[in-house]
Amino acid sequence: MTGPAASTAAALFNAAQLALFEVADKSFTLVPYDTKGTPEGAAAAAQQAVANTPDIILGPLFATEVTAAAPLARQAHIPIITFSADRTVAGAGVYVMGFLPGAQGLRVAAYAARHGKPRLAILAPSNDYGQRVAQEVANGSGSLGILLAGTQYYDEASLDLTAPIRRLMKASTNGDVGFDAVLLPDEGQRLRSVASSLALNGIDLTRVKLLGTMLWSDSNPSAEPALLGGWYPMPATAAHADFNKRYAKTFGAQPPRIASLGYDAMALAAVLARKTPRDFSDNALTNQSGFAGVDGLFRLLPDGTAERGYAIDEVGTNGTVQEVDPAPTSFGGPGT
Repeated sequence: MTGPAASTAAALFNAAQLALFEVADKSFTLVPYDTKGTPEGAAAAAQQAVANTPDIILGPLFATEVTAAAPLARQAHIPIITFSADRTVAGAGVYVMGFLPGAQGLRVAAYAARHGKPRLAILAPSNDYGQRVAQEVANGSGSLGILLAGTQYYDEASLDLTAPIRRLMKASTNGDVGFDAVLLPDEGQRLRSVASSLALNGIDLTRVKLLGTMLWSDSNPSAEPALLGGWYPMPATAAHADFNKRYAKTFGAQPPRIASLGYDAMALAAVLARKTPRDFSDNALTNQSGFAGVDGLFRLLPDGTAERGYAIDEVGTNGTVQEVDPAPTSFGGPGT
């Protein structure tokens, strides 16, 4: 509630309060503890929370905070639902609610494979986000009909992407560059520059489909002609839009995108608290049918990650977006 992420924490707490009043019964109590945005603060907050024997802990936000708080919660057998999107902190009673970037990449790449674009190249920034997406897509591609044609990384500060693009095109023959789609897990002006560089280096974007992650949604992709027609995943929008309206009416401001995680985590806890007796066991948290949240369908998996039902959006002109594949309304079987 204090520190560099105080405004984000306030929005998450506001959203959790909204869920408290909309979903929870009168026996449910929500108590905030301030991590101060640091590992040391998170450990101290967890110690305070555990001393009060809660049924479940929601938060913290950052992976370093989760790492500090988790041992105390595990020792007391209290589950944690964190707002982090770092899967490395998941497991053994810690569940990650954030939008996992690797899962986003796999969703859009699998959609492309089903629509005649199975050969996938990945061109990613050499930062933690880009590497996570590339590695997780590579690890999960085999069972989804995705044929990984190559992966190249580029320096975030570099203005010349000729070398990594040429390395991707090393198998080019008779106009076939060796792949049908390129995954670009980047954002903002850098995303638009990368897409433009692909066209300038001879990649025919009428034949090669550009794919992205949720980062595209806030990157004004329609401002770059090379990105028009590109596909990227997004959570279901209808329930989220309604959540934004209710939040704004209650708190007098539009919530940041991450605030919905606070609502869904709180609503999940409130639903489980209604059982007699209350059940926050791993079996209850990892219900195979999942839960309908303001970001659409999701379920927590035994490995501590969250599986989500994403829609696929297509970049149109003048800032327009068209949903070309709706988010699923149910999960087909046990999570993987």
